[in-house]
Amino acid sequence: MKKEEKIKVGISVGDLNGIGTEVILKTFKDNRMLELCTPVIFGSTKILSFQKKHFNIHTNLHGIPNAEKIQHGKINVVNITKEAVNIEYGKSSEAVGKFAIKSFTEATNALKEGMIDVLVTAPINKHNVQSEEFTFPGHTDYLGATLEGDSLMLMVNDTLRVGLLTDHVAVKDVSAAITPELIEKKVNIIYNTLKQDFGVAKPKIAVLGINPHVGDNGVIGVEDDEILKPTLEKIKNEGKLVFGPYAADSFFASSNYKNFDAILAAYHDQGLIPFKTLSFGQGVNFTAGLNKVRTSPDHGTAYEIAGKNKADHNSFKEAVFTGIQIFRNRNIYKEIAENPLKKQPSKI
Repeated sequence: MKKEEKIKVGISVGDLNGIGTEVILKTFKDNRMLELCTPVIFGSTKILSFQKKHFNIHTNLHGIPNAEKIQHGKINVVNITKEAVNIEYGKSSEAVGKFAIKSFTEATNALKEGMIDVLVTAPINKHNVQSEEFTFPGHTDYLGATLEGDSLMLMVNDTLRVGLLTDHVAVKDVSAAITPELIEKKVNIIYNTLKQDFGVAKPKIAVLGINPHVGDNGVIGVEDDEILKPTLEKIKNEGKLVFGPYAADSFFASSNYKNFDAILAAYHDQGLIPFKTLSFGQGVNFTAGLNKVRTSPDHGTAYEIAGKNKADHNSFKEAVFTGIQIFRNRNIYKEIAENPLKKQPSKI
């Protein structure tokens, strides 16, 4: 691949008191990563140099004033501020939260303007990032409001994809949030992303029930019978291979998930607990349904091990790999959609 063809991967640094910069530096200390992509970290060479020294990671950084100055073959660092930030590993800080959001919003702007191709976000602390300027529960919600399309949190690894009907919603509000319109929208998003982003020609989607045992015919709640089942039947009649609802407590333990291209869970923990249990730190969070590609690792700030050089960077590295592959798949899908009669190269 020529230098000018390399995919530009923008990276927001997340909470500096967590493990974000550690996993970023560990990922790109392998020079082979520069053969795959061009990293663009939105942060500060001064701060990253401090982190390099702390973790004894020997990685050459290339400071640039803005994303227009990106150089291929280097680890670019867009210096988003000249202000110093006090780093205290394992502690929540308002100043660090402010820096995390500045990194994220500037990276998002670069993504929106096409200066980077993919965005990979390191973990933030959802509490210390809140301000009058940023009132979103997390990355996904901000991206959904900023970019084009409707967002869906999709957790992925090599063998499993789990999407959510509701993501950052309190458990007490889940049932009221699930409507026929929401179910149809989320199924359509996951169906389309399987086709364009993962190359699945005829997606098979499983949907989990809202209540224990799918409500037991109304004994444990009526939402499954009155909302979920009729809506799924309507979607099936439109020609989509959608199955369920399935009882969530036995679905993953029985390995039934292996029969589907994706699973749609009713709420956050119903989908993420089994996913994270099965993914063993190899999982990736992909924001499906948007016009741009964003991924992140499947873990949080991990304050308890921050600064101790114990963080496993595999999930972050997988987030980079997944973002690149989705970007490529999406471009291939667009090309085929625009030229449906274009002949494919003969295989001899």
